Amino acid sequence: MTTEEMLRLKSTFLAPYMQLATALIGKVREGGGNMFRHQIDTMATLIDYGYIDPVLLKASIVHDLIEDVPDFNHNLLLSIDFESPSVYGLVLEVTRLPGETKPEFLGRIRQQGSRSAKILKVADRISNMIALGFVIDTEFIGRYTEETVKYVFPIAEEVDKAMLAELQSLVDSRQTYLSRIKE
Repeated sequence: MTTEEMLRLKSTFLAPYMQLATALIGKVREGGGNMFRHQIDTMATLIDYGYIDPVLLKASIVHDLIEDVPDFNHNLLLSIDFESPSVYGLVLEVTRLPGETKPEFLGRIRQQGSRSAKILKVADRISNMIALGFVIDTEFIGRYTEETVKYVFPIAEEVDKAMLAELQSLVDSRQTYLSRIKE
């Protein structure tokens, strides 16, 4: 990491966003754990791949709030700092709309999403695929891995080949697991 990158991160205040994300504590995930930790895992994935854009990191911490906390007051998010409107806009890009099917949602991100929305969605899916290693519902695993190949691989191919390689490895791992279960 360069000195310039370190200084940029130093001036990024994430704590207020983390505090908002604590509303997700107790929201259980299919793969275990809770949604709050998933937000932090998604941010860690972005940092692992060298993404330090403050808006992207802040959005990663709160990316599931609107979708998973029905009574979430978006004004809390909009009032944190000068980047809040941009963070909110990015969160909206990766939020599934009411009545939107998963294929429609992922297609919308692929066709209309900003580069940041696509990167965030790929990091989110990496976190989800890692958690899938703790899921025992083989039907869900199969459906989720197929969805990843069909809809998320093309997004990853467009924005980050290294993230695509990790997704491919995670999908291969889950497919190997499913093959062994069927034997």
